[in-house]
Amino acid sequence: MEPITLDITILKPASKVWEYFTQSAHITKWNFATNDWTCPSAENKLEVGGHFDYRMEAKDGTFGFNFKGTFDEIIPFKLLRYHLDDGRKVEVTFEETDASTTIVTQTFEPDPSQPAQMQREGWYGILNNFHKYVENN
Repeated sequence: MEPITLDITILKPASKVWEYFTQSAHITKWNFATNDWTCPSAENKLEVGGHFDYRMEAKDGTFGFNFKGTFDEIIPFKLLRYHLDDGRKVEVTFEETDASTTIVTQTFEPDPSQPAQMQREGWYGILNNFHKYVENN
């Protein structure tokens, strides 16, 4: 499957966008695709070779999973590259277009066992939740 790319414009400086994207205390507030889901815990060792583990669960308790991976490249306020535990690669860029606007672009290798459109919608739902969280805090 071809990689999927999503982007969103956030009306905040890259430093704040980066902080909210990378700090565990913030990740638990936005890392879910719909309001039926939650992210009760997020462990994040933000360094090359560092691991992350974000727990994602349906609020009704019917399903949950851990989103886990390892950081491969980090350029603060600009770039995160990581791979998931199943080997799929993800890249997130943070482009500050002016002092109060940042474009976040995510490119990820989709899971071949799931429909691409479903994955696009789920990842975009999370990115949109992130956008709302950053702009409202």
